Amino acid sequence: MNPHLSLLQAYPFERLRQLFAPVRPNPDFRPISLGIGEPRHATPALVKTAYCEAIMGTGLAGYPGTLGEPGLRQAIAQWLQRRYQLEVNPGTQILPVNGSREALFAFAQTVLAPQAASAKPLVVCPNPFYQIYEGAALLGGAEPYFVASDPQRNFAQDWAGVPDAVWARTQLLFVCSPGNPAGAVMPLSEWKLLFDLSDRYGFVIASDECYSEIYFRDEAPLGGLEAAAGLGRSDFKNLVSFTSLSKRSNVPGMRSGFCAGDSTLIQQFLLYRTYHGSAMSPVVQSASIAAWNDEVHVQENRAQYRQKFAAITPLLADVLEVALPDAGFYLWAGVRGSDVDFARDLYAAYNVTVLPGSYLAREAHGVNPGAGRIRMALVAQNDECLEAAQRIVAFVQDRNRA
Repeated sequence: MNPHLSLLQAYPFERLRQLFAPVRPNPDFRPISLGIGEPRHATPALVKTAYCEAIMGTGLAGYPGTLGEPGLRQAIAQWLQRRYQLEVNPGTQILPVNGSREALFAFAQTVLAPQAASAKPLVVCPNPFYQIYEGAALLGGAEPYFVASDPQRNFAQDWAGVPDAVWARTQLLFVCSPGNPAGAVMPLSEWKLLFDLSDRYGFVIASDECYSEIYFRDEAPLGGLEAAAGLGRSDFKNLVSFTSLSKRSNVPGMRSGFCAGDSTLIQQFLLYRTYHGSAMSPVVQSASIAAWNDEVHVQENRAQYRQKFAAITPLLADVLEVALPDAGFYLWAGVRGSDVDFARDLYAAYNVTVLPGSYLAREAHGVNPGAGRIRMALVAQNDECLEAAQRIVAFVQDRNRA
């Protein structure tokens, strides 16, 4: 067996399952889960129609190409132009993927190269972070390096505090903007710093942007490619951005997204994926074209989240340390004491599931930045999320009285 498998830690939801295993939740309350970031708003009718028409047409009779159909790549290029005012070549700078999760993992296997020296290459990751970054680094034979984050600045990463010796060994940097779990958006100045570091040390930047279309400010979040173009880097050197339809269009079961950026990296990733067998189903491609070509359902989806967060954030802010994020569909809340105890006791008393923040981070630089916080995914319908929030308020009030 691959010895690197032994380095993987249990996934956060497996750890949560183990935490809850001996607990019998209060039967007076129906279960409500805010634990998993799985979109549960309705799938747009236009996507379902396109999917059904495709399967009734040419259907599944042929093998799809790894590069994807020209029509899909063109639809993605047009979306990038509308969303970010970017001119991206659909033939050389765009590659459809089966959701951003598998692509982020696979991209690391493409980029990482063993070193002749004994020191392993490094993959720099935010902290807290999406657990795929760590797994991709370890299974690629690299060592993850977790950047310190600042709770006073919405868990912004201290990139400037990373030692030069770390950057010198870095082959890949994962960034996530809007971030998971804190929901912060990286400003242009932060991107400039990372591009300058990439130019100096030669590492590749993988930008995870799957939450880019759920935001609460008037201005849409800045994307990595958009930042590069704004800084005169229209060739997107050493940069590949990843996004997905799962959150934008409420179709997590379709497993559809794309990556775009540096054409040299995209071509090498295409070569890897050809051998890996990562072609997207033609039926999913047809439905994806319909999704990328329409913004009305995206605006309606965003409005639902805005309404939900506007109602729930002030309610929870009365009892927890929490504020409206820049973007995304998570509330990242501070609790008194242990986040693990909070999650377990809330589940037992009120049958509400939240994710302990320490499960989404690693101890680094002497601290686990997720400790004492919980992540709540407000993905269900408004009434269910509101009921969960009301139970959380009651739970915290019970604890304060105890």
